[in-house]
Amino acid sequence: MERILVSACLMGRRVRFDGRAKAVADEVFAAWRAEGRLVPFCPEVEGGLPVPRPPAEIESGVGGAAVLSGSARILTPAGEDVTRHFLAGAYSALAVAQTMGLRTAILKDGSPSCGSLRIHDGTFRGRVTPGTGVTAALLELHGIRVFGEDRIAEAAEHLDTLERAAR
Repeated sequence: MERILVSACLMGRRVRFDGRAKAVADEVFAAWRAEGRLVPFCPEVEGGLPVPRPPAEIESGVGGAAVLSGSARILTPAGEDVTRHFLAGAYSALAVAQTMGLRTAILKDGSPSCGSLRIHDGTFRGRVTPGTGVTAALLELHGIRVFGEDRIAEAAEHLDTLERAAR
């Protein structure tokens, strides 16, 4: 049975920057949870950031790959550089995924860690731009497919393909 790395906030854990959760209400997700497939993980908390914490965005909204290469930072509205926490969390997520043999992740879209299709643009004005967060980018670089919480049907198809190939 394939297991899935999941943003802890999507499982109802209050780990987001504002101390809230973003629990997913989806039948497939609920079934996976009941089957014990879901492995909750919050890269920001694992990287050493507190709850609550100031919001953070990737400067210029350039995406997680730029952070991984060292050409962009992750900043708070006050200009505090929190990049090292995000990188530590991303590498912790990768270590968990590799240790457990996970090949799929469902992460909170829009996050500077977990965004898979979109992130905030770095201006702290609530605007989003296409791009990936640093954890999502790192996982994808290592062959782990990342889906946002609004793409659970696609994740289910991916899991089905993986499980059929394993038979």
